[in-house]
Amino acid sequence: MNAICGLLAAGAVDGPSGVRLMLDALPGAAEPAALWTDGVIALGGAGRCVAVDSRSSLALVADVRLDDRPGLCDALDVPRHERDGLADGALVLKAYQRWGPACTPHLLGDYAFALWDAARRTLFCARDHIGAKPFYYARTPGGFAFARTVEGVLAAPGVEGDLDELSVAEHLSGIALFSNTRTFFKAVRKLPPGHTLAVDCAEPPCQVAAPVRHWHPEQAPRLPPATDDQYAEEFLTLYRQAVADRLRGPDPIGVHVSGGLDSSSVALLAAAQLRREGRPLPLAFSWLPDLAGQPPKPAYAKEYALVDAVCAKGGLQVRHCTTNPDHTVALLRCDGAVPGAMLGNEDIVQRHAAAQGIRVLLSGWGGDEGASFNGRGSLESMLLRGHLGELAAASRARGVGPRRLLMDHVLPLISPALMLELKRLRRGKPRRARRGFADPAFRRRLRPAPERVARYLDPRRSQLQLLGFGHLAGRMEDWAAAGARRGIEYRYPLLDRRVLEFALGLPPEQFQRGGCSRLLMRRALRTVLPPVVCWHLKEADPARADAVRAAFVAALPTIHERLRTLSTPPTRARYVDMESLLAYLTAAHVRAGHRNTQAYNALAFLDW
Repeated sequence: MNAICGLLAAGAVDGPSGVRLMLDALPGAAEPAALWTDGVIALGGAGRCVAVDSRSSLALVADVRLDDRPGLCDALDVPRHERDGLADGALVLKAYQRWGPACTPHLLGDYAFALWDAARRTLFCARDHIGAKPFYYARTPGGFAFARTVEGVLAAPGVEGDLDELSVAEHLSGIALFSNTRTFFKAVRKLPPGHTLAVDCAEPPCQVAAPVRHWHPEQAPRLPPATDDQYAEEFLTLYRQAVADRLRGPDPIGVHVSGGLDSSSVALLAAAQLRREGRPLPLAFSWLPDLAGQPPKPAYAKEYALVDAVCAKGGLQVRHCTTNPDHTVALLRCDGAVPGAMLGNEDIVQRHAAAQGIRVLLSGWGGDEGASFNGRGSLESMLLRGHLGELAAASRARGVGPRRLLMDHVLPLISPALMLELKRLRRGKPRRARRGFADPAFRRRLRPAPERVARYLDPRRSQLQLLGFGHLAGRMEDWAAAGARRGIEYRYPLLDRRVLEFALGLPPEQFQRGGCSRLLMRRALRTVLPPVVCWHLKEADPARADAVRAAFVAALPTIHERLRTLSTPPTRARYVDMESLLAYLTAAHVRAGHRNTQAYNALAFLDW
């Protein structure tokens, strides 16, 4: 994990001093910082993140963790005696020397970097395939600024901090949109996952090209026919390698454990690999409340039993990390307009992990879109192909009755908006529940886009749609920003490019067959996971969800009183329907969870 930043056309904005301002705003930059300048460019960062090759007139600043280093070194003809001493950034520099802007398909791992090519007077920027490493940028009066965080870019000379009102309107209107390009600030943009960006300074002023995709998941090749066991064996080999690659380095390791397939398998594969290497076992973190030695309520017993089974099999110690009312208030008073503020339970995890010296956290995030995909879209595909007999048999096997088939699988193909409205009515939610807490006049002026509803037409297209939705990168950006403040780096084995492309190439029946979903994972991990976890079909987390809801509800009187007694209204209150929000905070139905997420978003956005 490296704090990186840079300024292009630096002579016009006093590059070295500008980069120092940006470094001061970057979490994790307290360690000795590197600063490199050359005429129109200034690069800065912490750790071994700056690499320079004067012979080829190249300079790189990178936050990078490469996988399959031996394969890349072989492709680059790096002598074996030199390999161990080469930092990952130095390998990226060599890859660019060999392949130029076409180097990114050769880079496996998590990365965000900017490379100055003095001969071409071009800054080449890239972000890994899935967006595990953030990269933000802005145009400046003198050219171009970039950094690992939004705050770093805003600290650059000439970058204004005006809010992007459309992003604000969407956020406050209860619309489930995730942007891969926009932030809450008009001047600051994100480089989308799996994209590169070139800034040409051959002639002033600098020209910023449109981002170009370098990872095309839709082009993942279909896998050749094989048996169930052959697919499972090949997947497990890739998965083990993905986990092992993310354990490289001496840092103490932490793992998430929820009792689900994804986090449980990451935790147990990591424990097995660390045991083979003679290293300390990872410390496990659960979002379940700490029972302090008391038995769980019957409704929560299964959740705790699954976590206990995983930890017992792996010999892991678990820390329970759940939010409370005081912590909820503290989080809501952070600036929700910058990544890293809206963490919930994960903030408690980070506090515990940092106190234990953990520097790397492995997460099972992203499995649902890849290897542990549940096969959604398969029933719709049968319907669209006219295979009604097959549809009826599959529906019976999954326990999908006629009403659920109509609501969840047929109506979304005809009218997703109608499907959403009928579901709200069925759950007793008023129509206004989707409008959030945006000020009505502000909402009318901006007219945010309507809520986006996924239409699942077949399993492969469903996976691709989910991968492009933006929620994966959104969570990783939040966790990366907050983790950097505590010296913690997140790594996601199930979002490894090799694992994802393998999952995208599988036949759809490897995910869903009969009444059992996530078949590939269950079959591949039957010797890794405890049976009670491997074959647990109904995933639910009422203990965690109820604890979060209870903490939020218990915090509302404190929040209401603080907002009501402020001597001056928050600056951002002009965007919020404050009358409606304050009324909501005292309403009895808040305990049922109606609009809680929308209220949380509004409170986090307010500067109170």
